[in-house]
Amino acid sequence: MRSLRMLENSINGDLHPICLHDRAEIEAYLRRTAPLHLYELGDLDDFFWPYTTWYAHRPAGDIDQVALIYSGISLPVLLALTPPPFEAMAALLRSIRPFLPKRIYAHLSSNLVEVLAGDYQIESHGPHHKMILANPAALAAVETSQVIPLAATDLDRLNALYQASYPDNAFDARMLETGCFFGLEDDGALVSVAGIHVYSEQYRVAALGNVTTHPAQRGRGMALAVCARLGQQLLERGIEHIGLNVKADNQAAIACYQKLGFEYVATYTEYMLTA
Repeated sequence: MRSLRMLENSINGDLHPICLHDRAEIEAYLRRTAPLHLYELGDLDDFFWPYTTWYAHRPAGDIDQVALIYSGISLPVLLALTPPPFEAMAALLRSIRPFLPKRIYAHLSSNLVEVLAGDYQIESHGPHHKMILANPAALAAVETSQVIPLAATDLDRLNALYQASYPDNAFDARMLETGCFFGLEDDGALVSVAGIHVYSEQYRVAALGNVTTHPAQRGRGMALAVCARLGQQLLERGIEHIGLNVKADNQAAIACYQKLGFEYVATYTEYMLTA
């Protein structure tokens, strides 16, 4: 992916993208709809920032839309999320097509993938819901006494659990350093876990992720317990916005999150894009 600073307007007046480098400016834009942009806010943190490229339009001096490419994992991720109307984000995606990686995983609002259809083979991974913790008091009602914290020393058995129950999980082992992974054991074996995809004390945001329970242990409320303990810790650390992404057809997970006080924010779709 090329790194460059681009002119805002061409000679004929068409909008061209710029690369943003001012974190305060990006944050101010994202906080207009913080629950929708929770991942992007977290990516402003020093832990994630070096792996980010931020594209924007400024049609009248102010930021109109922002799209993020995150390259901190093996497969780059494009985040192009916006509340309606969607025309401005479509225009931004059209303008950055020449600068996108040849293979990228994308989170896109509405039908924005159509903008990229001429350049990429599209494999849909289905609609997903964004949810935000709206009722933190619900976390305290869940029994969590058996939940244990996980650390880097648990990496091997954590990977074994993911291989058995969630093989396509986007797990970044560096996130164990945050101390925000919790699990449950059965006869000494790790059988359920909840962790985070994004975490920033500076920006007061976190996104739950890497949540799974071994297939043989499901239906016993384990995911409820580990997610509740994780949410409690995040609140104790002063995290203001706690959210997550969940597949729209995963009714069991959605019901679990609703019990924990999470509410629906928006729907978007995930895609694998290959040039």
